[in-house]
Amino acid sequence: PRASPHVSAPSARLSAARASQRAEHKERMARGSSAGYDRHITIFSPEGRLYQVEYAFKAIKTSGLTSVGVRGADSCVVLTQRKVPDKLYDPESVTNMYAITPNIGLVMTGIVPDARASVKKLREEAAKFKFNNGYDIPVSYLAKRAADTAQVYTQHANMRPLGIAMIIIGIDVEGEKKVPQLFRCDPAGYYVGYKATSAGAKEQEANNFLEKRFKPPAGSNVAVDPKLSHDDTVQLALACLQNVLGADLKANDIEACVVRHDNLAFTRLSADELETQLTALAERDDDIAGRD
Repeated sequence: PRASPHVSAPSARLSAARASQRAEHKERMARGSSAGYDRHITIFSPEGRLYQVEYAFKAIKTSGLTSVGVRGADSCVVLTQRKVPDKLYDPESVTNMYAITPNIGLVMTGIVPDARASVKKLREEAAKFKFNNGYDIPVSYLAKRAADTAQVYTQHANMRPLGIAMIIIGIDVEGEKKVPQLFRCDPAGYYVGYKATSAGAKEQEANNFLEKRFKPPAGSNVAVDPKLSHDDTVQLALACLQNVLGADLKANDIEACVVRHDNLAFTRLSADELETQLTALAERDDDIAGRD
């Protein structure tokens, strides 16, 4: 006998439901184990991961810029690429370098609006500290406050992590002693002092380059501190960026700021100063130049 349409309808609905479940399963598999666990910042995955925080780290890399920071014996330098995304922009208004106090500054890598909002808060933090205590905020404490703020943004459902990594430099004056400081803070709220570090698209390659310059001697696990001069510090940062980008740098394609024992101010290097350092780097043939 011919099948009744009333009998086949439930079967068709069941088949459609199964097909929908298979499609949903394939979509979950395509998205990986993050499916459903990345919709809120406050939800841990079964593996103990916070996917929104991991996405913030990816946002830093997708900025397309790479930044480098190096600490020397009497100075610190931060260096980054300079890209003007639109021909109508005024190039002088495009920067990733920001002064927090006259003597402390940083380079931001990642989402520019997040960077500017963070800079505003850090400037207020530094001014408040000086007003309450009567002396300039130490670099390490400023880095701690930046990390504290970033960490708070990872634990509230009505916030999102900041898509920026900041490399902070300055010189702490402790009586007669002047101590160069270099710190890095990430979207998870982790901060630590460095001899040299990097952030951005080519971060891993840059760190590999720097680690070779600070590698520990045979039989030791402690990285050396080469006590670099000001020129060596700047040229090591330039060599690192040049190496990871795989092309010769031009003064107009980069921006660099320094702090020194004899000039504590956070100072931007001019195009002529950068050209002089690039020329000196090209004439070198040693470990710093990366041609060992």
